[in-house]
Amino acid sequence: MTLTDDLLSANERYRDAFDAADLQVRPLQHLAILTCMDSRYTSQGVLGLSLGDAHVVRNAGGRVTEDVVRSLAISAALLGTRACIVIHHTDCGLLGRSDEELRDRVATASGARAPFGFLGFADLEQSVRDDVAALRSIPYFPPEYEILGFTYDVRTGRLAPVE
Repeated sequence: MTLTDDLLSANERYRDAFDAADLQVRPLQHLAILTCMDSRYTSQGVLGLSLGDAHVVRNAGGRVTEDVVRSLAISAALLGTRACIVIHHTDCGLLGRSDEELRDRVATASGARAPFGFLGFADLEQSVRDDVAALRSIPYFPPEYEILGFTYDVRTGRLAPVE
């Protein structure tokens, strides 16, 4: 079997139990979540949310980028979100790595050197503070838009607020 065959077979099983046809595009909890693409957790699970409760934007490190701002601005302006939860996690692949190291790793794997930064970071809590501050400085959110920051421990499941 090919990867496509495996994926389509898994989708058949998913469709058999599918019950989300009535969900609306507007998130029920009026939340957006920015978090890492790490496969060891889902932000909905960590926060006790269900499908349809929040918009989720994931990228390497859960970092604020131009595309994240684009997505969150649309989420707020068109789809009614009124808060963004930023979650970074322990044991992240970007933690303790410089952009130069990450560029070297990508170049070694692909043969092409990336012209962009990868937003590696040295301090987990500080990376949350930096991204919360970056989002709070963005003028594209309604005045009452709330931005909260957390760390998540992938070994214990604990979510901790970052002030």
